[in-house]
Amino acid sequence: LMEIVERKRRSRKPCVIVFVGINGTGKTTTIAKLAHILLNNNYSVVLACSDTFRAGSIEQLSLHAQRLGVPMIKHQYGSDAAAVAYDAVQYAEARGINVVLIDTAGRMQTNKNLLSEMEKIIRVADPDLVIFVGDSLSGNDAVLQAEEFNKSVHIDGSILTKMDADAKGGAAISVTYVTKKPVLYVGTGQGYEDLEPFNPETIVDRILGKD
Repeated sequence: LMEIVERKRRSRKPCVIVFVGINGTGKTTTIAKLAHILLNNNYSVVLACSDTFRAGSIEQLSLHAQRLGVPMIKHQYGSDAAAVAYDAVQYAEARGINVVLIDTAGRMQTNKNLLSEMEKIIRVADPDLVIFVGDSLSGNDAVLQAEEFNKSVHIDGSILTKMDADAKGGAAISVTYVTKKPVLYVGTGQGYEDLEPFNPETIVDRILGKD
């Protein structure tokens, strides 16, 4: 992920990352954690709330933006989510911002209307990366979600949350297997610093009981 961000910075274009997944997986908090990592690596960031659907979503992302000291692009609830994504990319291009992190409405992978909205966001934002965020505690559900999102929007990688509470962490291996895409980071707590690069060896050791 950092290699792609750096490559885009050298080409003087923003790196656009869209996050997908269902509600309740910690997607918005994960975006804030990744913003924190990027800021610590001297990249500039803008957040975009393309979740114009869920009550409280704009306020939640706004709070993270204030805490992190980064700009945020938002529209009214019920407005065109793709337009928010488009505005955020334009904002970054005009101001030389390195990375655009786009939050989307959590949707069940079976909701065709919301999935078509997601496809529109991706068409308009033309992201460098589409990242699936899943809850490692949901086990097989996370695997099915990853598979469905990958079919509809072609994800480039995953971030799994709540790994600190998942005794074995087998979801990480299964998600990688069904999507054929890497798990990039794992969430290990509530703080901004609680996002770690994924280490497959740690998971294998856990499953084999060596931890």
